[in-house]
Amino acid sequence: MQEVSVSVRKLDLSFGAVTVLRQLDIDVHDGEFLVLLGSSGCGKSTLLNCIAGLLEASDGQIFIKGKNVTWAEPSERGIGMVFQSYALYPQMTVEGNLSFGLKNARVPKAEIKKRIDYAAQVLQIEPLLKRKPGALSGGQRQRVAIGRALVRDVDVFLFDEPLSNLDAKLRADLRVELKRLHNQLENTMIYVTHDQIEAMTLADRIAIMKSGAIQQLGSPDEIYNRPMNKYVADFIGSPAMNFLEGHLDKGVIQVGEHGFPMTGYEFVDGNATGDVWLGIRPEHILTGDGTTNAAFQTTVEVDIVEPTGADTLVLATLADAPFRVRMDGQARVRPGETLVIGINPAAASVFDKESEQRL
Repeated sequence: MQEVSVSVRKLDLSFGAVTVLRQLDIDVHDGEFLVLLGSSGCGKSTLLNCIAGLLEASDGQIFIKGKNVTWAEPSERGIGMVFQSYALYPQMTVEGNLSFGLKNARVPKAEIKKRIDYAAQVLQIEPLLKRKPGALSGGQRQRVAIGRALVRDVDVFLFDEPLSNLDAKLRADLRVELKRLHNQLENTMIYVTHDQIEAMTLADRIAIMKSGAIQQLGSPDEIYNRPMNKYVADFIGSPAMNFLEGHLDKGVIQVGEHGFPMTGYEFVDGNATGDVWLGIRPEHILTGDGTTNAAFQTTVEVDIVEPTGADTLVLATLADAPFRVRMDGQARVRPGETLVIGINPAAASVFDKESEQRL
């Protein structure tokens, strides 16, 4: 079994009558890159701030490397934190920003220089050490903010949406750098984001949160291919999963006039029946020659075509519901045309209509 680096037990946090975290349990393994993912207000940053000691929990306990730090000061928790806003001292050089916390902790000068040199080399910011933050780009400032956490030489790093202020290309570049940094350091990292692309590309495991609770905790593959409920299925994936209302009986889902045979689908309960949501990702819908061996085939009329270069997104209607199909970027399809599509049930997801849990 993997050693647990950070453990959260029955954590509650309330602001007056508003409960933000509810009986939350999670273990983060040693050396793991865990991403807390969810929409605004779901409690992900609140959980991170509780782990960091910046917010005081109403109830529950937090352990870091086996030590109960529930009531410990942030400086006593052995964590390094990187904020969304960089939080650099504008009057200090990069070197000054990196060394400030170490000087306050009375770390010897030789050790400070050693740590700064190491962080600067890892983050490739050696030429920037004599500059002030005002002379740096957004990406360079964020590297310095990461470096300030790195020089603390701690076991656990916490990231609170560190890339959200950057443009799309720079975010993509720094995602690669963060992944490389984790592979090199092998420290425990807990990363908060609302961007599912960041979560899928960075994480060893993802915790999807909603209303202060974890909806699903698993690898990116598990969450993408076997979402535990309709919320997770709808949140992960771009464009979002298609959902069709239907009725399940004897292994067939009837959606309007269409019958979907679910042969090959792995039901959690093989005897499940009743009203359901049938979920199908746009990229799992077959077109062209791929429909030949599909378990279900039909035609849809194309309403809107959105070419994006690598892909072409088609918006159509199936059983009176909006239905998106992701096709190859070179696909030649136009509004008003009829498109033959195929669906294999093994790639689908089925959720109970009332509880919205996976069937």
